[in-house]
Amino acid sequence: MRKLNINKKEGVLFWITGLAGSGKSSIARYLLPKIQKYYGPSIIVSGDNLRNIHGFRKYTKKDRLKFAKTKLKFCELILRQKINLVYSTISMFDKVREMNKKKFSNYIEIYIKTDLKNIVKKNKKKIYFRKNMKNIWGVDLRPEFPKKPNIVIVNDFKKPVSHYSNRIFDELKKIINKK
Repeated sequence: MRKLNINKKEGVLFWITGLAGSGKSSIARYLLPKIQKYYGPSIIVSGDNLRNIHGFRKYTKKDRLKFAKTKLKFCELILRQKINLVYSTISMFDKVREMNKKKFSNYIEIYIKTDLKNIVKKNKKKIYFRKNMKNIWGVDLRPEFPKKPNIVIVNDFKKPVSHYSNRIFDELKKIINKK
């Protein structure tokens, strides 16, 4: 396991990715207080938050990629102020994750791996049940799942969200060199 040396001149980007309904935002909410206590000033934001703020309602793969790239500017603004960002987003693009790795020295990629059948079975997201819905990752858009995330958590929905959050935090303590 590769250790990450934190650059004290900027915050840490905790990039939590997975399909819609995989538990990203719920896990992030449980994770935030632990990160704040252990790593310092931190905020939580989701891709949905930024979509709503900017009124971004286009969902084609091309439009999703364009929006994903603009979110990186927001992330950079926060991190430059030495504030950690717990960011939950679908962003199923290898290109975006590669850009993150190049752009941010303090980048931790956390993949919430979940079987789409389990998400649908547990009725986790209404988008999977709407008629005539298009441009849905895992349905008609082929996701580019992370190939080498720092942390992978398999969410089968059999344990409480706090369990997955605790597992992630335990892994974070193993991979981040805190100076």
